Amino acid sequence: MKEMMIVWGATALLVIGVFYYAATLLLRKPRMEARRQQVLAQDFPAAWLAIIERRCKFYKRMPDDLREVLKKRVMVFIAEKKFEACGDLEEVTEEMRVVIAAQACLLLVAVKKHNYFCKLKSILLYPGAFHRGRERLFSLHDEEAGEGKQVLLGESWGSGSVILAWENTLRGALNEDDGQNVVMHEFAHQLDQVDGQADGAPILASRADYEDWAKVLGHDYEKLVKLTEAGKRDLIDAYGATNPAEFFAVATETFFERPRRLRKKHRELYDELREYYGQDPAEWNG
Repeated sequence: MKEMMIVWGATALLVIGVFYYAATLLLRKPRMEARRQQVLAQDFPAAWLAIIERRCKFYKRMPDDLREVLKKRVMVFIAEKKFEACGDLEEVTEEMRVVIAAQACLLLVAVKKHNYFCKLKSILLYPGAFHRGRERLFSLHDEEAGEGKQVLLGESWGSGSVILAWENTLRGALNEDDGQNVVMHEFAHQLDQVDGQADGAPILASRADYEDWAKVLGHDYEKLVKLTEAGKRDLIDAYGATNPAEFFAVATETFFERPRRLRKKHRELYDELREYYGQDPAEWNG
């Protein structure tokens, strides 16, 4: 009898806990939306726009309507995410926050289902390449360092953080056609893992969409793996052959940085990414 009472008590506590958590989420959402509306009611800072125009080369090619949406996404992103200086970086400046936010939010401009990278709490910024973190989910490698250590340009953690090297973050913003952008890469991982699985498939609208996604991206991923194993190169960087999650992240970089070449060489892949991101960068000016 005593053991049964203990079990019932534990069950009751579990049920209460579940209801409390659900109620907390229901109460938190209206407050979050209210805060976001307050942020969006403000004018986009002129200083931020000057930074984006000077540092983010993709911005000048974007259609006017997408530019306006991007600015709104940037405002919410900066208001909600925490930025932390790491290593020898003394502080995260306004320019750093805006440059990172603009590149990350480019991915969100027209995605149908998103919540501002909802699992992400903080962006950790190093001045340059850094050594591997302990809890990494996915990393973008630069080169092998001494004693078996890897020098990294970026990491996406399952615990709610993205780590970036500022030197490469700025380089990616300034050079828009080399197919490499560490911010887009790591934030593609964040979109991928929203459902709890980092498998190269972000949240899609329907089962049919998942089937098409798996067919197209799976085919191009296997093709890249074979080319890489044979020592051959493709438009999509060989790092995408690491696994399906890395393929999605690398394909995202290529989609935004080399859209016309991707559309020409990998039309079905381009179409899948165009449908997901709701953008057609191959048709942008420039």
